Amino acid sequence: MQRICVFCGSSPGLRPAYKQAAQAMGKALALKGIGLVYGGGNVGLMGVVADSALEAGGEVIGVMPQALVDKEIAHTGLTELRVVGSMHERKALMAELSDAFVALPGGFGTFEEFCEVLTWAQLGLHRKPCGLLNIEGYYDHFIALCNHGVTEQFIRPQHRALVLEEKEPIPLLDLLAGYKPLLVNKWINRDET
Repeated sequence: MQRICVFCGSSPGLRPAYKQAAQAMGKALALKGIGLVYGGGNVGLMGVVADSALEAGGEVIGVMPQALVDKEIAHTGLTELRVVGSMHERKALMAELSDAFVALPGGFGTFEEFCEVLTWAQLGLHRKPCGLLNIEGYYDHFIALCNHGVTEQFIRPQHRALVLEEKEPIPLLDLLAGYKPLLVNKWINRDET
């Protein structure tokens, strides 16, 4: 893996562990020689993960729509900041530049970005791993929802396996590196319409 896209909050969150995890992820990426692709912000966990990767000598590429750059929340010290026209262009470019995806704690934007790349994996639009850094159980309810989707037959077990999860950055990066994608038809039962 040359680059990993990290989705995370534009706020630091309530618990100090979230900031510590973002710092550890940025450092771990740099130490493993993996570039960071992220939303380009200088605020919240976004700024923390970028600063940590940069301080450890890593490559950091930010991708941000012009409208957000105009609000002065772009990180000005990155290896590269790519300015795009829309949020849709942002997500497409982040996906194109990355070999894997990781979600740290975050809000609606983080959830949406992670679920979109996860859906693309389910549909076979890419074969890149998708992982959650589950700090202090932040994603426990999301994981339970995925499991419930399997129980209720809206998600195949093979597709549930697309959601990788660890509690620490290095084990998660190792899990992503060893990922072997399965080719499975998206639909549970094509005969039921």
